[in-house]
Amino acid sequence: MKIAIPSEGKNLESLVNQTFGRTETFIVVDNSDMSYKAIDNTAASAQGGAGIKAAQAIVDSGAEAIITFRCGQNAADVLKTAGIKIYKATAGSINDVVKMYNAGKLDELTDIHAGYHNHGGA
Repeated sequence: MKIAIPSEGKNLESLVNQTFGRTETFIVVDNSDMSYKAIDNTAASAQGGAGIKAAQAIVDSGAEAIITFRCGQNAADVLKTAGIKIYKATAGSINDVVKMYNAGKLDELTDIHAGYHNHGGA
């Protein structure tokens, strides 16, 4: 299964980024063999709608799940419509959270926030 994770870098040892829509990079990992690819998040500097644009990039990547600390309602709607499950991240590396996912130790993210509307990019 392909799992997308917002990342502070471009490899499995990178830390999970605290943001979703404005993360610079997503790591998409195949949890069966730990192969991965880094995807630049072009939505990171968007004036608005970064979460929705980032969610669409995840859909386009072929991911079936995402592990993130938080997610806005509009982005969550895009992900859920595409059948992508959203899991709550814990602190650590991309490698760490995928291992936790594989062990069944991550919960689904249920605390979806309203979003950060009108906050713009950097």
